Amino acid sequence: MPATLWSVRTSRDRLDSRTRAILIASAKRAFSELGYARTTVADITERAEVSRATFYVYFGSKDDVFRVLTERLWDEFYEAQRARSADGTDPVAVATVAVTDFVDVYAANLAFITVLEHQALTDPQLRALWHGIRERLLKRMVRFVGALVADGVAHPLAPPDMVATAASGMAVRFAPLIAAHPDDRAQIMDHLSCLYLQTLGIDSQVRTGRTEERS
Repeated sequence: MPATLWSVRTSRDRLDSRTRAILIASAKRAFSELGYARTTVADITERAEVSRATFYVYFGSKDDVFRVLTERLWDEFYEAQRARSADGTDPVAVATVAVTDFVDVYAANLAFITVLEHQALTDPQLRALWHGIRERLLKRMVRFVGALVADGVAHPLAPPDMVATAASGMAVRFAPLIAAHPDDRAQIMDHLSCLYLQTLGIDSQVRTGRTEERS
């Protein structure tokens, strides 16, 4: 392919990717503000400042883009659980970063998640998709807790699946607090981290010792 044609195609691909991203972000705002039922394709295109024809180049309907948003939410939660910013050799740091990152993602997507859960009540396919996402997230947490127990780092009073379920519920409950009081995020996260580590059965000596090692 001639260099000029390759350059044109590359520029078009970048433009397509950017336009799609704008449509996805605009759809998320529309759904979060209006709910699923009240959102129209026109609401999305107005926010994206593109034509309806452009929307249909990328999506067949508002339902299509809603499902894309739901799948992207899974990607965000998955990345949060990976806790990439934590020291991978320090399981306590990984546990702390994972739960705080998870809450940040939940808080940032709280309005959309509220719409998603409401829509899932009447849409069997969407309900299955959302249920599957939550199950995968819970299973990953169960495996992580189990590994901490196996390594002798955590000593919970309940089995890993029960601990993971409790920790997930705790994170979900803290997310609205972060969303409502963003200025208090640091203090709220400190409390959450302490509660999470206590739920895992990680004693204060282990937490303090690892903090001193990192300082």
